Parts: sequence; structure tokens; C-alpha cells
Amino acid sequence: METGELAASLDSHDPAVGLRAVGALHRLAEQVEAVSVARARQLGWSWEQIGDALGVSRQSVHSKHGHSKQGPTK
Repeated sequence: METGELAASLDSHDPAVGLRAVGALHRLAEQVEAVSVARARQLGWSWEQIGDALGVSRQSVHSKHGHSKQGPTK
């Protein structure tokens, strides 16, 4: 879903259209999070720092993204 289409979908009165837009937003947020976590790890950020920035525990973010071999492990 493109940005313009997504914005229009969020304003739709059809719940199916709105819910598809929500799903697209969730997928986009997951992709942005994965890229950002990988970048932070490459720059030497600890899991605790990343968790703090995301508002979650270090255990939570490590469990979700720790499989990546990018960056140092701490």
C-alpha cells in the first residue's frame, strides 16, 4: 500500500479498508523497527539502550531482534 493510498484508507468509512490500512501500518512499523535496531547494534548500542529508546525491556527487544548477527552482542 502506497503512502497516499494508506492515508486515504485511514479516512474510509469502510471498516475493512481501515483495518487493511492498520495492517499495512503494523508491517511498516515492524520493518522500520528492525532496520533501526540493526543500525543501533552496528553503532554499538546495548540491548538496554535500544529497549529504553523503544519503551520496552532489553529482554523483550533482544528476544525479538537478537537473532540478527549485525553489530556487537552485549
